Amino acid sequence: MRYAAFVLAKEPTKTRVGIVSADGTTVQEIDLGVDVSEDGIVAILKSDLAGKLPKPISTHAFSDIRLLAPVPRPRRNIFCVGKNYHEHAKEFSNSGFDGSAKPGEDIPSHAIFFTKPPESVTGPNTNVIIPTAVSTCIDYEAELTIVIGKGGKGISEADAMKHVWGYTAINDVTARDWQQRHKQWFLGKSFDTFCPMGPWVVTADEVDAENIPVKCWVNGELRQNSNTKDLIFDIPNMIATVSAGITLYPGDLIATGTPVGVGIGFKPPKYLVNGDVVVVEMGGIGKLENTFIAE
Repeated sequence: MRYAAFVLAKEPTKTRVGIVSADGTTVQEIDLGVDVSEDGIVAILKSDLAGKLPKPISTHAFSDIRLLAPVPRPRRNIFCVGKNYHEHAKEFSNSGFDGSAKPGEDIPSHAIFFTKPPESVTGPNTNVIIPTAVSTCIDYEAELTIVIGKGGKGISEADAMKHVWGYTAINDVTARDWQQRHKQWFLGKSFDTFCPMGPWVVTADEVDAENIPVKCWVNGELRQNSNTKDLIFDIPNMIATVSAGITLYPGDLIATGTPVGVGIGFKPPKYLVNGDVVVVEMGGIGKLENTFIAE
């Protein structure tokens, strides 16, 4: 099942949620009887877990709607994993921007976590702001993102996949100079609009998370072309690591890292500039497109 958050073109102030058709031409709206402006599809998730998901009330053509981020404003920061693809870990270590590793230490021995705040989230087909007064070293990172269903603490790797409700995509936009200067990743990855998310959530039963093609294009040029088979720390490991000391709740999001091909991997780096269009694609999930605008 594919669940989306959206607004109608004729009523753009009311957030709605629904089921995307198999051919991607319509969405069946579900009225949950609650405000979904912040939670988006998390409201569906909670009803689904409770066994109380109502039937659709109406059908809308895609030409009549505008997609939002599946979770327009997450209740908590998004958990993110850095350096989690083998070739990207080497690429990042050789870029001169990696302050997280000792010389010669390309592959981390434990998953590296940071977070992005709710304010960084934006939806498909929106503008991502390049804040030129602050930074012009803006980079892209295509990432498969987990949507937690059943919450918990101390979740074992053996049970971890039972806690995954679905998957979406994010672009983990990064100000590389801030990442390098401050010796940590939170600030440079947390600017407003630096977390495009979408286009929707696909439930876990429809996705083989161990074999998802991960791609990213910049202005039509294929920059990233990998597969979740290359993950250093798999999804069960990530969930077990986070939940060892932190309680996970329904709707929590975990971005799983990006593959090789980011802007700083080129010499010289290929930073994003005004007017660039970035398309992130997760096989079996969908495409997330955003335009970068300098301000």
